Parts: sequence; C-alpha cells; structure tokens
Amino acid sequence: MSAPALLATPLPADRLDSLARLTDGLDKDSLWWLSGYAAGLARAGGGLAAAVQAPVADARSGERLSIVYGSQTGNAKRLAEQLAGQAEAAGLNVRLLRADAYPTRELKNERLLYLVVSTQGDGDPSDDARGLVEFIAGKRAPELKQLSYAVLGLGDSSYPQFCAIGHKLDARLAELGAHRLFARGDADLDLETVAAPWLQQALAQAKETLKPAAAHLATVTPLRPLPSAPAHHRDAPFAAELIGNQRLTQAIAGRYRSDKDVRHIELSLEGSGLHYQPGDALGLWPRNPPQLVEAVLHTLDLDGDAAVAHAGQELPLRQWLSEKRELTKLARPFVASHAAHARSDELNRLLAPDQAAALTDLLANSQVIDLLQRYDGHWSADELVAALRPLTPRLYSIASSQKLVGDEVHLTVAHLQYETAAGTRWGAASHQLASAAEGDRLPVFVEHNERFRLPADGSRDVIMIGPGTGVAPFRGFVQERAADGAGGRNWLLFGNPHFRTDFLYQTEWQAALKSGQLHRLDLAFSRDQSHKVYVQHRLRERGRELYDWLQNGAHLYVCGDATRMAKDVHAALVAAIAEHGGKSAEDAEDYLNQLQQQGRYARDVY
Repeated sequence: MSAPALLATPLPADRLDSLARLTDGLDKDSLWWLSGYAAGLARAGGGLAAAVQAPVADARSGERLSIVYGSQTGNAKRLAEQLAGQAEAAGLNVRLLRADAYPTRELKNERLLYLVVSTQGDGDPSDDARGLVEFIAGKRAPELKQLSYAVLGLGDSSYPQFCAIGHKLDARLAELGAHRLFARGDADLDLETVAAPWLQQALAQAKETLKPAAAHLATVTPLRPLPSAPAHHRDAPFAAELIGNQRLTQAIAGRYRSDKDVRHIELSLEGSGLHYQPGDALGLWPRNPPQLVEAVLHTLDLDGDAAVAHAGQELPLRQWLSEKRELTKLARPFVASHAAHARSDELNRLLAPDQAAALTDLLANSQVIDLLQRYDGHWSADELVAALRPLTPRLYSIASSQKLVGDEVHLTVAHLQYETAAGTRWGAASHQLASAAEGDRLPVFVEHNERFRLPADGSRDVIMIGPGTGVAPFRGFVQERAADGAGGRNWLLFGNPHFRTDFLYQTEWQAALKSGQLHRLDLAFSRDQSHKVYVQHRLRERGRELYDWLQNGAHLYVCGDATRMAKDVHAALVAAIAEHGGKSAEDAEDYLNQLQQQGRYARDVY
C-alpha cells in the first residue's frame, strides 16, 4: 500500500524519513494501532510510559526481559509472542523484538535475554537472524558477564545440523561469560513437545528473576477501537471452499513431456474475515491420503477402528493416522524407535554419528510406510501414535492480491506424487489440494510475513527472482502494484525445465509485459539446450543492469528452494555486485547485508 501524500506538516525532513521507514510494510490493522498509539502520546504530552497500556516499570535493562526471535516460517515468532504475552500478563516489563530489529549495541547492558531462533536447511539462520548471529559469533561481541539467558532452538531433525543456530548461540553466549538460566530447548517439527515446557520454565524463571512491575497502568486513546483477534487462525482454521483447480504444466508427448504436475488453486475466503497482503502465506492443515493410511494399517496388521488415547484425547487409530500424525515425512526419532521395534542392526548403524549422510538420504527419500515395509517390526496402536510426530500445517506462498481477487486466495502448488517398487507415494498437503474438487472445503489460515513486503514507496523498482513455484508471490506482487498504480518498474526472473511445458502463468506474464505492468522478463529453461541454464546464470549475464537497478534504490526478492537455489542465487548476486560495483567478495556480501537491514533484500525460501 502506498503511503498517502502528506499535507503541510510540522515534521522536519529527517523525521519524515523515519516515519516512512516505520510504516513501511505495515498492514491496515497495524496502522490503526499506530495511529491510536500516536494519539495516546499526544494526549499524555509525549511521554512514552503514559501512552502505552503496559505496566509502568523502570526501563533499565536490569529490570526488563528482552525476547528476541528469528523466524523463517512464523513458528519462532508465534512462540515468542506467546511468551511475551504471558510475561506481560504476569506484570513483567517485557520487550519483544525480531532479530533484525534488535539494537546490538544494547547487548552489553542486557540482564535477562530469551532467544527463540529457527535453523534453516543445512545449519543456516533465518534471514532475519543472520545479522544478530554474525554479531554474537564475531569479534565485536562484548563480554556478557552481567547477562542471564536461555535459548529455544527450532529445527527439523531430518537435517544433519538440527537446531544448529540454537546450539551456536547458546554456546557462544556462555563463552562470552553469560549465565545460562536453564538448558537449551531443541524443538523438532512437533515443536510443542519441547516448546511448551521450555516456555513454562522460561516464564517461571523470569518471574523469579524480575519483580512484577507496579500495578499502575496508563492507557492509550486510539482513534478507533483496536482490532479484535481474528476469528480464524492457525488453531481455528477456516473451511475455505475450493473454486478452482487448474493444471499449469502440460504433458506434451516426447522430449518435452513435463515431469511436474503444478496446480493453480483458487479458494474462497468469503465470510472468513481473513485478509492478506502479497508476501503472506496460506497455511493448510492437511489430511494424509486414505490409501497411505490403509497401507500403514495393513503393514502393521492394526485395526483402524481401535480406540487410542493419547495426550488427553481418544480417537480411532484411523483418524489419528489420517488427521493427527505425520506419515509422509520421516524423522530421525521415528527411525530410532523403529530400529528398536524391528531389532534392526542396519537401522541402528544408520543412527551412528559417522553415518549422517546416509541417514539424511534416508530421511529425504523415504516415508514412514517405506521404513515399515523394509524392516519388519511389531507395533501396538498406542505405541505407534505416541512415536509418530504430530501432523503440522503446510505453508504456501500466496499467488494473488486481494485488491484484484477480493475474497479469494490463489496458490501455486507442485503436486508431489511418484511411484516406487512398493507403490505410489504422495505429499500430504499437495495431494489433498490436487485431488480436491470444486465445492470441497479445506481448513486454512493466513500466516503473515512482514519481512516479505512490497516497498511502501510505489515509485521504487522491484526485482523478483522466483524459479518454479517460487514465482507464486510475484504474481501477487505484480497484481498489487498494478492495482495501486505504482510507478516503479517490475523485473521478473523465472526458470523451470522446459519452455513448452513448464512456463507457469505464461500468458499472464506476456499480457503484463504488453500492458506495461511487467517491465522486464528474463527466463531460464534449464533443459531446453545441451547445457543447463538456471536463474543464477541469467543474474550473472544481467549483472550490470542488476547492479544499476540496486544502486537506484530497487528492492530485491528471492522465493523458492532453500537447499540449492537460494544459495546459488545469493552467490550469483555477490559475484555480480563484486564485478560491477568494483568490490571484493566480502564487500559485496556486506552490500547485500545492508540491503537486507534496509528491508530491500528479502527472501521467502523453504
């Protein structure tokens, strides 16, 4: 949303710049809250403590809890917000900050700090935590003998460096002299198992360390009532009606036959009250394919109608496996459990530290049913439900702008389905979406992503790098910019295997070029020639133009695969900036880091 033109204002130019940075990317509800906050400041004569509805306490860091989160998909943010809310309700003086907003100069004065940080891919920090991790790990980090801290790490045990960033920060803070209040938590995808007791312990320790602030409260006077919590969210999803399911890839016989089944999905949000901005994600609570559930029951010779009680809930085993437990993602803890049930020396050897690569390959290329079929073992229904990880929602980058589609939300979904010697395998959510018929209802919610926002200044240029289904958010970006009448240029770089079969939204991009909504389109179809060409090659070829756009204030976005593409694209960006900016590789990295800190280099990688 473009900022409105300002009329005569008492603000000096530097304060206007600060205001623009403050409001850049905020949604409507946040702006209304900010307007009320400003009104409260004015009513109270400009005093901060008199404007915020929070306990009045000494603002010195010695009497304050700082909670800092680094989040890629929203889980770390959600847990940090939960802890902050509980601490505030207990009367504690709390500040909650995203990692890239944390003023590192204040670290030397902190007394109580909780870090909630995720690890991405092969041991990488979330994009918003990169700068803070580098600072704490680097030579500029101060001694921290006055600091008490605790760390909650989030990760995926399918990767060798599980929760590596949490480990790194925990060890480094101790090395700098800080006092660890209690043991680090390492939460897997079933994060509540570890996160819930960690949060409980964190709150109890904060209460003991800090005295609850005085009960005196000062109030804010908003221009309008503050928005209430949405009726539908992660834990109370909306049953959205499927109104469109179209295959985007083409199955042309011969050399150009597409190996991919990519779908354009349209869902109705009418009556939900849900709102989103381009850059946000749609969460879906999936159901496992019925054929897969029956295969597990058959392999283990279990009764699907048998009642199983677990964690205070009793359901038939078939319902547990259909709606509550992960079957399409294999995790290390389940491999360890099945090794014991099957008494398998082979599986036990895979769990050894020197077999990390082999275990990673097994986790990446096998599902629960594969393990059960290859290694015969006896499981009771109760044991199986307890050992499997809870089913988690899947997030899809939204491929539309509500300014164009209204009460609809569009997705670009790669349907995961492949054949093995033992039968067909599917991805739970992608198969659910691809198999859905018009009129079916699917449980969804909106996951906001404030880090992946269009510039508030519509005159800024944007560069969008999105191979494969990573192009999804940029469809929404272009729609939004067109609806706003943004004057900045739009440059899209897209890649996929074949032009004839895999050019997602081809006619839309061509129409956007013709109408002037898209100003530049660079394509990389990797298998249409003898040598492979990817988007990172196009970036190097267009390095001069890329650097010129960035020098003139363009915002840069990358969306797609985190494992390989994002790293290759980042390396290409560094090389182009170094070559055409006359910089060393280290200075080019610093240049990109500065863009990221300014909100001009954003990634949505998964």
